[in-house]
Amino acid sequence: MPFHMVEFIEKKRDGGEHSEEELHHFIKGFTEGSIPDYQAAAWAMAVYFRGMTPIETQHLTLEMARSGETLDLHDVAPFIVDKHSSGGVGDKVTLTLGPVVASLGLPVGKMSGRALAHTGGTLDKLESIPGLNVNLTIEQFKELLKSVGLVIAGQTHDLAPADGKLYALRDVTGTVPSVPLIASSIMSKKIAGGADAIVLDVKVGSGAFMKTVPEAKELARLMVDIGAGLDRKMAAFITDMSQPLGNAVGNALEVREAIDALHGGGPSDFREIVVALAGEMLLLAGKAAGRDEARSLIERQLDNGEAWNKFVQFVAAQGGDVEAVENPDLLPAARIQEPLTAPVSGYISMLDALTVGRSELILGGAREKKGEPIDHAVGVVLHKKVGDWVEKGEPLMTIHANSRERFEEAKLFLLGAYEFSDDPPEVPPLIHDLILPEEK
Repeated sequence: MPFHMVEFIEKKRDGGEHSEEELHHFIKGFTEGSIPDYQAAAWAMAVYFRGMTPIETQHLTLEMARSGETLDLHDVAPFIVDKHSSGGVGDKVTLTLGPVVASLGLPVGKMSGRALAHTGGTLDKLESIPGLNVNLTIEQFKELLKSVGLVIAGQTHDLAPADGKLYALRDVTGTVPSVPLIASSIMSKKIAGGADAIVLDVKVGSGAFMKTVPEAKELARLMVDIGAGLDRKMAAFITDMSQPLGNAVGNALEVREAIDALHGGGPSDFREIVVALAGEMLLLAGKAAGRDEARSLIERQLDNGEAWNKFVQFVAAQGGDVEAVENPDLLPAARIQEPLTAPVSGYISMLDALTVGRSELILGGAREKKGEPIDHAVGVVLHKKVGDWVEKGEPLMTIHANSRERFEEAKLFLLGAYEFSDDPPEVPPLIHDLILPEEK
């Protein structure tokens, strides 16, 4: 039966359900360029208003995954586990999670992204380590996965090209906040990347894309079901992003914090998320009998230096300056490092993650458009978080800046991140839920 794009758009506009064959023709035509952007945009808007069924979303995911090259890494490792975060402020989890999991003999090959708007990018953080190369060919990626057991690189254009093209269109047509399109975008890249098991970290709160727990659960459930329907082992954590994760926000500053965690230290909330996610990766790979055993294995590797050794090996293998991670004072550092002090005494009742994240744009450590240069040295280090008591005049955070003008603007802006109360506030849970595949 011939495929007609106008009928395809009208079907979704009127609340119909697409067949697998229709979605195949759409993705193929859109990727090849025979379907113009304006028609694809009209369809995306129809999806935004009408939604998609879980089976439709699964078919869309698979078609986008197959729109380009798909990686098969089983000649390098028998079982591939991946982790994906939906993005947040101070989320440097991959920098610590990758080495600790790899140190237990479970290879981690991760394709990551760059900072955009208020969410930090793993690649930008890694590039604050002098010399470290994240622009790898598929052959280099596989070689490092085999020899080191850990590789983190930029997304190749050959993987799920339909997703990159559709996301760029959604970004300029107001159709990004569609749960089926978000889920298929994330999962198509993971499926194309060759993962056998995927642990998702779906952030929720002001600094996340999903603002409420029910929204985050809906997205997590859909992605878990898509993966399980495609015979992947799946788990999704709903984790809090109402305030930043850990204390450091900013590229080199977050690398320092990840290094602290790899030495058995670091902020307790950051360590807890690493342990939970890394433990689930072990569990899905059959490397632990239960969550308690997985947890103890991860904590042991963080505390005994094995995870740190793997990180050093990884940095060296990707061309990074090992001396700079062994002595973090050699990492990029800002000229201005001054405190933001509390205007009143009281308990911190709010520390808005979105405001802290947006301050990175003011300081120059994040980008509004792809390809813009960033300053790896700038950011903030928090000294107090929600639930902490603070005296008037006591430092709330230290702002790291390379321009007095940017510092003053960020300082004024960051005061708006805080609210104070006389009574101890309720501190949000770090992990709201764990979503697993439903029993069949």
